[in-house]
Amino acid sequence: MKLNKLLFTVLAGSLFFVSCSSDDDNTTTPSGAYANGVIVLNQGNFTSGNASVSFISNAFAVENNIFDANLLGQPLGDTGQDIGLNGDFAYIVVNNSHKVEIVNRYTFAPIASLQTGLTNPRYITFENGKGYVTCWGVGEIAADDYIAVIDLATNTLTSTRIPVAEGPEKIIAENGKLYVAHKGGYGMGTTISVINTTTNTVETTIEVGAIPGSLEAEDGTLYVLSEGYPYYASTETAGRLTRINLSNNRVVATTDFPNITHPSNLVIEDNAMYYTIGTAVYKTDLLNTTLPITPLFNTSAQSVTGITAFDVEDDHIYVGSGSYTAAGKVNIYSLTGAPQQSLTVGIAPAGFYFNN
Repeated sequence: MKLNKLLFTVLAGSLFFVSCSSDDDNTTTPSGAYANGVIVLNQGNFTSGNASVSFISNAFAVENNIFDANLLGQPLGDTGQDIGLNGDFAYIVVNNSHKVEIVNRYTFAPIASLQTGLTNPRYITFENGKGYVTCWGVGEIAADDYIAVIDLATNTLTSTRIPVAEGPEKIIAENGKLYVAHKGGYGMGTTISVINTTTNTVETTIEVGAIPGSLEAEDGTLYVLSEGYPYYASTETAGRLTRINLSNNRVVATTDFPNITHPSNLVIEDNAMYYTIGTAVYKTDLLNTTLPITPLFNTSAQSVTGITAFDVEDDHIYVGSGSYTAAGKVNIYSLTGAPQQSLTVGIAPAGFYFNN
């Protein structure tokens, strides 16, 4: 079984016996007006089937369970993993339900549900009329991981499967190529796969730091933030930032984090780079190869004990937090780290998707 999933299963299984009910119930009729604001995917408690979607308007009003209500009480499923926005549609990847739900991104009216051919789907991206979904395959099998392909014209899953190395996670598309971070697996991945979308084959593999968790592309450069080997590995290591030239897929610079620190949640916004270490948020100039010593701010001041989601958009920093047994929180800060809002969403907020 892939290591990330195994550890998460143990943790979530123990939490399941504490509570398997959701605290984010919403009995009001949904507005169906989600064109201006932030869609929040809430992971839910693994195996409990209580993943959900919340919406935060630009005026910071919150609606919870917007997917459930629009499907007449049908729950989203087990473990919300990712959402991809493309055209008028939102593609919701639900990992342990092995499916992708497709809705209108502005009303959340259902469009289609892809429930076969996806085994442990993780993340999604889009290129040339296709959607590409990273899939772990069966957890106990290391050699069955693949990229599933969706025909966006019909919103149906094609027969194409692109085989890849174990543990494909984040995926982005640039210039007709897919860049896939291999984070998971017993071996704990250290590579990026580059896939040609014309031939549906892996062109090359790029070695980066251990456990690549974040991918961002900006001005012809791919930025990869690797978290480093964790404390339970045979040798714990610090994280690394790798810069890759997208014109030739060559590594042009690497920056190792000091001591044994594990960065995550890389975001690039307005020529600035943001990331987190623990509950601290860091910011630096995009071209700066020297890492900041002092964080921009620390979310622990708002009683955040762990960051489960992070993003930066339109002069705001969004931080999601919470356990797997109760409603989560979204704290919103200014770009200087000043607290602005604290909002209640679903269980374990996992991602922010800006729908303006």
